[in-house]
Amino acid sequence: MVNTTTTAGLIGVVLLARHGDRTGYYQEPNTYNSTQAYITPLGEQQEFELGSFLRNIYLNPDSPSFIQNISTDVVNIDQLKVRADAGGGNAILNSAYALVQGLYPSTKKSEMTLANGTKVLPPLGGYQYVPVESLEFWQSPSLTSWMESAFINMSTTAAPFLTALKPYLGGVSNNFTNMIYDHVNVQYTHNKTYYETLPPTFLQQARYYSDWLQHNTFTDSVQNGIGQISIRTLLPEIFWALGNMTKTSNQVKMNIQEIDYKPFISLFNVTNATVTDPEIAGTVNYASVVAFELSQNSQGQHEVSMKFKNGTQDSQFHQLKMFGNTSITLDSFIHQLFWTTINSTNNWCFSCNQTVLRGCSVFNYSNDPFLYGYGTGYTG
Repeated sequence: MVNTTTTAGLIGVVLLARHGDRTGYYQEPNTYNSTQAYITPLGEQQEFELGSFLRNIYLNPDSPSFIQNISTDVVNIDQLKVRADAGGGNAILNSAYALVQGLYPSTKKSEMTLANGTKVLPPLGGYQYVPVESLEFWQSPSLTSWMESAFINMSTTAAPFLTALKPYLGGVSNNFTNMIYDHVNVQYTHNKTYYETLPPTFLQQARYYSDWLQHNTFTDSVQNGIGQISIRTLLPEIFWALGNMTKTSNQVKMNIQEIDYKPFISLFNVTNATVTDPEIAGTVNYASVVAFELSQNSQGQHEVSMKFKNGTQDSQFHQLKMFGNTSITLDSFIHQLFWTTINSTNNWCFSCNQTVLRGCSVFNYSNDPFLYGYGTGYTG
């Protein structure tokens, strides 16, 4: 489908942004329970640069993707909604704060005048405080829906490399299911000795096996499969945000979801984006972003297009195809994916066969075929 948009600029945009560089991080390979990880100065800079990039795309009146009627210099907090996963340390939450610093940087235009005539400029040269809604794990499954994952055996192929890599893992198990690439990447980025001694290609090989494992964990052969869990819980927020932007009473122009890498993998799979762009199938880089751009075509229909920027080393957005099209109507987008969504804790509990976490114990499982032998159970 060719984009037939004639209305100048966009109506709004929903953004999925990955956090920036962080300290060492470990997820237990069966439960995905994680250690605490904290954003680094490099990560803060990556997110700030991402925010600046998005500012130039969406808040610049000369940009073809300028959002109609959005405040460009002084933030109007009614036009911006930002959510971030608050679990596992501060890496994701603080990434959101760094991103909005780049999106709406300090400005003297934020100065206000009191009733007595006194002029007051916010601290740090006019710093703009943008509210970020932080979600803890127990509050909602929408940003952290995964709990356990299937293991697909590629360990035989990887075994020689994992054996050679073991001296560089600092006591971390070289089991194929471990987050080995994360350890190697963090050390290679922040440890000078490690950077100078790690053999050539080891970082790339670790990334290859990690991409394979994560892709096969967070995708599925069917759209409503449990492997897609990380995007199925986020889709209701995306639909709600885009739908609200079509209403004349709506004020929100930009909706930002700060997340980790998993929903990107599921999103690209469930929309068939990897069919035309197979290179995006693995783990996205730090400070990556997906944009769902909402516009209106010449027939008055609302259309959605999906664009992707893979981290700070990627200098521009790349148009992706959803279901083979560069843009589709909002109604079609929702129709093709709504049936896959998980939009409540109750649905999440039953979909994942979870009876304990997030208050699942309060629900009635007496008629659940998965728990009582008449279905095939999976754990999310």
